[in-house]
Amino acid sequence: MKLYTAFIFILITVLGCKKENDNLANYAYFGGEIINPNTNYVVLSRNETVIDTVKLDGRNRFLYKIDDLQQGLYTFRHGGEFQMILLEPQDSILFRLNTLEFDESLVFTGEGDKKNNYLINEFLENEKEEKQIVRLCQLSPEAYKNHVDSLKSIRVKALEHFKSKHKPSDLFLKIAESNINYSYYSNKEVYPFVHYGQDKVAILKSLPNDFYDYRKDINYNDEFLSTYHNYIAFLRHHFSNISLKMFDENCTTENFSRKSLCYNLNRLNLIDGLVENSDTKEDLLYHFTMRFLSKSKNEHDNNEILNSYLEKSNNQKQKDMMVHYTKSLNALKEGSKLPIVDVVSYNNKTTSINKLVNKPTAITFWSQVYYDHFKESHYKINELKTKYPEVNFIAINIDKCGVQKAQKMLEGHQFDQTNEYKLKDAKKGKEVLAIYPMTKTIILDKHSKIINSHTNIFSSHFEEQLLGLINQ
Repeated sequence: MKLYTAFIFILITVLGCKKENDNLANYAYFGGEIINPNTNYVVLSRNETVIDTVKLDGRNRFLYKIDDLQQGLYTFRHGGEFQMILLEPQDSILFRLNTLEFDESLVFTGEGDKKNNYLINEFLENEKEEKQIVRLCQLSPEAYKNHVDSLKSIRVKALEHFKSKHKPSDLFLKIAESNINYSYYSNKEVYPFVHYGQDKVAILKSLPNDFYDYRKDINYNDEFLSTYHNYIAFLRHHFSNISLKMFDENCTTENFSRKSLCYNLNRLNLIDGLVENSDTKEDLLYHFTMRFLSKSKNEHDNNEILNSYLEKSNNQKQKDMMVHYTKSLNALKEGSKLPIVDVVSYNNKTTSINKLVNKPTAITFWSQVYYDHFKESHYKINELKTKYPEVNFIAINIDKCGVQKAQKMLEGHQFDQTNEYKLKDAKKGKEVLAIYPMTKTIILDKHSKIINSHTNIFSSHFEEQLLGLINQ
């Protein structure tokens, strides 16, 4: 800790000297120290564009200067985790975090620290609030509205106190106020879907007339917030909600289901008609199309959603990827033979996945990018191996890096390397097996025929599927 304090003192001294001579300089310093690092670098980006990859030194620290600063929100990534920071001219922000508790341990110091500590605390409060919302959504609409209004009021008062004490910039206030408002709006939009009632349309119709009064102020094309998580999360909930109303009006021949083709086509059409900002529109179209495809087993519906997406998107790279993804999904039908994909063992022997299957098998996937999933999925597999010795559990790393790096991850956590493999060609393998989302699990019978091409080991129904497979 003394060394870190010295690091801060040196930085502040240097910047203090610079500010005396350069009060108008448009730059910012950003640095920090990472405890228990997962990699030896930090990636800094803005609006999904990588600015630089900054290496940690021998003490797991770094310091980086951003010249010609564009003030606003930046993202820094380390391992599979990321967090946002607000940078304004002449900020000199240092952070300290422990990867074992990435967000919870994150603390900022230096010039610009107070606004960023406020924002990280708001982020953590959002996470706590989301857990409360699931429980609160079981209340009546009126009682629920009173609760979320109260939660918003507490946060507004906290911001007013911060504003009176620290006199923050207009930019900070816009971000902080947007964070409060769009979190509040999201809480209102999710109510019909999270409420335990099965008839979502009936729940929507039961809401007070003023429940969604704030919608008149919604800006679907806020360029400043187009990559801001809370804004995008709100829009995803919002379009799902208003599509529910459209479903009731237009899809009269079926009961509501989130997997309904009519419902999902309506949602894409609404986005196309209401959102003009290209970044926001592409994000929403991509998100909902991938979400539908990753859960659908109907080839006709898959093709309908794909064609709708292709008509509306202007991102050729994502369109090409979606075409390949849909083609792969359609090929992974129940009863089909698993496609031939080569994998490499940790003693550098190459084989086809199919040759590893000689009894009921579950195939899971992992990546170093998703560190928590890597750990939790291996713990879960170890538990399932004990309960279901009749099933062969195979875990496959999908990263582009060499075998040694993946092997080091397994060894570092003392995970058994039996039935652990790596895709020989990561790009091709991920495409052929349609590996999305990362929780995807493929269940096969002893003849390598597909029983379920996208289930999830964490699902409450997964063990039922295993028992059904064993008893065939």
